[in-house]
Amino acid sequence: MASAAATAMAAPPSRAEILSLLRSLLRTASKFNDYNLREYVKRRSLDAFRENKSLSDPSLLASSFSDGKAQLEVAKRQVVVYSLYAPKVKSIMEIKQL
Repeated sequence: MASAAATAMAAPPSRAEILSLLRSLLRTASKFNDYNLREYVKRRSLDAFRENKSLSDPSLLASSFSDGKAQLEVAKRQVVVYSLYAPKVKSIMEIKQL
C-alpha cells in the first residue's frame, strides 16, 4: 500500500525518461531469439506507448511509467529464460529476411 501512495506522489516522468523507457523496451525486444516473441514484444511496447500518449494527469503518467518499468524488467528476465530454450530451427520469417 505504501508503494501505491509513493507512486501517486511521485513526480511525473520527463519526456526524456519516457523515450528512454521505450528505447529500452525495444532494445530488449530485439534480444529475443525467436522471431514471434521479438515482434510481439516490439508491437506490444509500441501499442502501449501509443495508447498512453494522450495522458496528461501526473499521477496516471507516473503510474503508467512505473508499469512500463516493471514490464521492462519482466522482458529482461524472459530474454534470459527464452535464450536457454531457444529453438534450433529458425522461423520462416527469419529465413526470408536473410
